[in-house]
Amino acid sequence: MKRKSAAIDASSLPVASLDLSRPAAEQIASALKSAVLNMQIAPGAMISENEVGQLFGASRTPVREAFAQLRDDGLVVTWPSRGTYVSKLSEHQIRGAQFLREALEVAVVDRLCSEGISERALAALDDNLAQQRAAVRADDKLTFQTLDDRFHAMLAEATGFERISGLLIREKAALDRLRVLALNDAAHMSRLLSEHEGILDAVRNAYSGQALDRMRRHLRNVLSTLSGMIEANRDFFDLSDD
Repeated sequence: MKRKSAAIDASSLPVASLDLSRPAAEQIASALKSAVLNMQIAPGAMISENEVGQLFGASRTPVREAFAQLRDDGLVVTWPSRGTYVSKLSEHQIRGAQFLREALEVAVVDRLCSEGISERALAALDDNLAQQRAAVRADDKLTFQTLDDRFHAMLAEATGFERISGLLIREKAALDRLRVLALNDAAHMSRLLSEHEGILDAVRNAYSGQALDRMRRHLRNVLSTLSGMIEANRDFFDLSDD
């Protein structure tokens, strides 16, 4: 596999002072994970323990623990005698994550249509959509992505099953970086917003067939653009599983 060896641009990372009341490794891992998923650190980039330690003003031990967490999450890979690299995107993993996410989220809207959704939850979702519209107008991609994630989490939380939201967060991690690439298309945010509005309208009115169909089509959009994304960003993908 061809590996992109460019080192990370430390100046691009949102580094905050470590909170001494909390485990340093947890904070470092969280910051690096966010930077990887938001593509602030590119797939294939080399990332060193020494550089990260200097960046956060941390000793070697918590940095090593943070790297171990990132390896467990599949976000970095360490090659003996070569160093540690941010994992490249995998078409196989993306397709698997989309399959699991669709199974969960279609079940979510099915339950909400059959069991109902509270007025409080609907009001919160309406507010989220209003914020999405503002982000689209401002062309604020990072804010829109955060609101997009929150919209889906709020639907899951409305079922009353606490574990579902956490499961979705874990399963969609393989999709997050692809979503960042997709948001480079200026019209993409508007399409997602329109689809979110349609899903919520169907759930609000308990139109189960529409809700399920709209959620499926919404989540499968990522697969319809996958080939084009790979072709346009070949350096970011592990092409060995082709």
